[in-house]
Amino acid sequence: MGIDFLKAIIVGFCGSVAVGPIGVLCIQRTINKGRNSGFISGAGAASADTVFAALAVFSLAAVQSLLEAHQAVFYIAGGAIIATIGVKIHFSNPIKQLKKPKVGRFKLIEDFASTFLLTLTNPMTIFFLIGLFALVKLDLISAKASTSSIAAVLWGVFLGACSWWALLISIVNRFRKKFRLRSLWMVNKIAGIIIFILGIISIFEGIWTIVYGCPKNIIN
Repeated sequence: MGIDFLKAIIVGFCGSVAVGPIGVLCIQRTINKGRNSGFISGAGAASADTVFAALAVFSLAAVQSLLEAHQAVFYIAGGAIIATIGVKIHFSNPIKQLKKPKVGRFKLIEDFASTFLLTLTNPMTIFFLIGLFALVKLDLISAKASTSSIAAVLWGVFLGACSWWALLISIVNRFRKKFRLRSLWMVNKIAGIIIFILGIISIFEGIWTIVYGCPKNIIN
């Protein structure tokens, strides 16, 4: 079980490394609102990854057919949300956020919930995690897997994902104070554009799936 736990940490870490819209969003929040906001946002994504890992373990066949049947809807809905957030960030005023003495508890809950729900709109993550499980030779889908080993793996995935977000946010936060007001404006503009483009790409993949029956996979 100890070896499986370590393997799961590797899966969680590697599964979070790709800097997609969630990564850009966490970086932007760290620069504008501080380390706590960035890490809590990353923890939201890590929690969603753990949900996908649990689905992969407990109900792979049913979940796979459901996701494949409705993947276009997930692409389009997730892309629309991501694009909207990108526009909001692009036109937001970072100076107002800097003037706030600290990020309140409810704001942190909002940061967590937003990245959690956004990550859930990309169900293709489940297939990526399945691939990583196979790569590190973790076979939990069979009936032989015990409840304790499954729980250890899910905790490992969560801790591994959180480790990546803690590392990324710590690096970004280290250079946060070097950003001047003009730099903050540029970060918001650039981050907003990147997130918006990634959202549009996701929508395009959904439309492509409807028309041609398979995703174009531009991002992944």
